[in-house]
Amino acid sequence: MGTQKLNLAILISGSGSNLQALIDACSQDNFPAKINIVISNQPNAYGLKRAEKAGIPTKIINHKDYDSRESFDKALLETLSMYQVDLICLAGFMRILTKVFVQKWEGKILNTHPALLPKHGGKGMFGLHVHKAVLDAGDSQSGVSIHMVTEECDRGTVILQHTVNVKADDTPETLAARVLEQEHIAYPKAVRSIAEKQL
Repeated sequence: MGTQKLNLAILISGSGSNLQALIDACSQDNFPAKINIVISNQPNAYGLKRAEKAGIPTKIINHKDYDSRESFDKALLETLSMYQVDLICLAGFMRILTKVFVQKWEGKILNTHPALLPKHGGKGMFGLHVHKAVLDAGDSQSGVSIHMVTEECDRGTVILQHTVNVKADDTPETLAARVLEQEHIAYPKAVRSIAEKQL
């Protein structure tokens, strides 16, 4: 493989803990990917500071500056075209991408979902809603799914899953914390797997 690496764009909206996991992975010489740009739709996202600290270029595209999802996604596409990008990683990006965007980057957008897809996926299933749904269903296990993004929400090919046992005294918050720990392990692993196949 030599020194060739897959070029990543990371899209964030918040604290960027999954971004940090990817920054840490990419800082290793033998990791087959590097981050070329971090884009946030939230100007105050802490993840921007994480990227800046790591010397990674950042860009803010505030969704409030656009009158439609389509015009926001157009700005996103224009920004991505200015950087060499092979794979887009959604890392706590709280926007549903339009059909046009997904078609343009088909097979090249990765996302993390805090449940074992196909269970507890779909629109409205994010944040603590997912963990509450897992507990309400009485599931004995939950976990994380790293999957490709398609036009249908949370229905793309699952690259890998890590499971977490649900405890009798779990709350959505305690379950979320354990699932997040696994996300930080699973996301870099999934990126490595894709990079090794593509390179």
